[in-house]
Amino acid sequence: MISTHTPDPSPAAPAAGDRRRWYALAIVMTAAFMDLVDVTIVNIAIPSIRQNEGASFSQIQWITAGYALAFAAGLITGGRLGDIHGRKRVFLTGVAGFTLASALCGFAVNPEMLVASRILQGAMAALMVPQVLSIVHATFPAHERGKVFGLFGAIVGLGAVSGPLLGALLTEWNLFGLEWRPIFLINLPVGVAALILGGRFITESKSPRALRLDLVGVALVTLGLLMLVYPLTRGRELGWPLWGHLSMAGAFVVLAVLVAYERRKSARDGSPLVEPSLFRVKSFAAGIAVQTVFGVVLGIFFLVWTLYMQVGLGWTALRAGLTGVPFSVAVSVAAGLSVQKLVPRFGRKVLQAGALVMAAGVLLYLWESEHYGLGITSWQMAPPLVVMGVGMGLIVAPLTDAVLSQVPREHAGSASGLINTVQQMGNALGLGLVSVVFFGAMSDDLAPARIGPAYADAFQNALGWVAAVVTVIFLLMFALPKRPAQHVEGAAGEEPAGGTTEGTAAEKEAALA
Repeated sequence: MISTHTPDPSPAAPAAGDRRRWYALAIVMTAAFMDLVDVTIVNIAIPSIRQNEGASFSQIQWITAGYALAFAAGLITGGRLGDIHGRKRVFLTGVAGFTLASALCGFAVNPEMLVASRILQGAMAALMVPQVLSIVHATFPAHERGKVFGLFGAIVGLGAVSGPLLGALLTEWNLFGLEWRPIFLINLPVGVAALILGGRFITESKSPRALRLDLVGVALVTLGLLMLVYPLTRGRELGWPLWGHLSMAGAFVVLAVLVAYERRKSARDGSPLVEPSLFRVKSFAAGIAVQTVFGVVLGIFFLVWTLYMQVGLGWTALRAGLTGVPFSVAVSVAAGLSVQKLVPRFGRKVLQAGALVMAAGVLLYLWESEHYGLGITSWQMAPPLVVMGVGMGLIVAPLTDAVLSQVPREHAGSASGLINTVQQMGNALGLGLVSVVFFGAMSDDLAPARIGPAYADAFQNALGWVAAVVTVIFLLMFALPKRPAQHVEGAAGEEPAGGTTEGTAAEKEAALA
């Protein structure tokens, strides 16, 4: 959940005694919760979708990857649109679009319609989500924002825990014989309520110095990502055709053109999509690499983990959802501990310890999967999941502050947006790589008796890749500053540090979803 611009206080902000600002907070937090739950709820329902709709492996990947890709590509644009046209207006537009896309997902008549609706849903979330913290900045005075962002962190944790459980319950209950569809339809009453109440209680605000949209930059970023992710997702199914390799190679050419164009645009009118000078900051460049690779890890693990439990082991959605609770709780606890107690004392070592702990948890999970085979239980999975969750919590909470600590204050807002955007891009890339590291480890036509062992073997192969990538993250972290400084997310002289730094922390935790 990110703010992709430099926030400016709104002259129209409600007075400190105006209760409407708390109603506005409840509305935007509900929308943020809806997005968080929607990201995590889908993985649990994927086996049910595949069974009932006959979706192919690549379509299953695109149900998740399409959302992540559209979300990533639109985050910076969504933030800029809020600055230019009004944060309330763009937020309500995003809520309306997200609600409509949820209805289209719920009533999809085939996998193709579901994939298209998920892409639309991701694009609408990219309009809605960046406005959440923007509206908070414009609505609350600085001395209240610490309390507000504390509430936001609680919402993030609740979304991470409740999403899988809610998805499992809705799938198990099979309400009105709708199978998996209620996981999307539940958004409809929430979205309609947010639209009605948001129109009444949210105060409009704009940035007086909003930059113009860099449409060419948006097009180049989207094109480069599609050229990279699409062949990864479809390549194995299509026999790795020549055009797929050419497309992936061409993606790097397109991204190189983007870099050159952004440099020219920055020199010409000062309104690039991505500020090129940020990459001259060593810690920021390293942090971008860490966030991207971390997103790849999340994209790979959560999808293959769900398929392993429900298809490979034959567990119900509810059992799979409950199995994930220790992981979510461990992430939340470790994230709070790292920010409040550990990072101020030990700095970068906390993040590196998190990477090593997470890798140890993955290796323990790999050993257990091989040792216990198809007879593994939820209780036996709990120890490696707790270890992995602790490692992830130590990383995800303090990472953005570590990356931003040497970034000039006037670029902190756009830098924060870019960090979260590349993690979403990495997530989409990881979902594409599932075709290689998971489905690529099993044959296309499996006899029923071979499904369990094949999925278990493929899961173990994927865990090996995850452990290797987490080790790369550990090495990349050496380029981060030893002692992250607390920064203001905004231009110099605009906002006092109270609340803004905590807002950054809330944004970092939201990246977990």
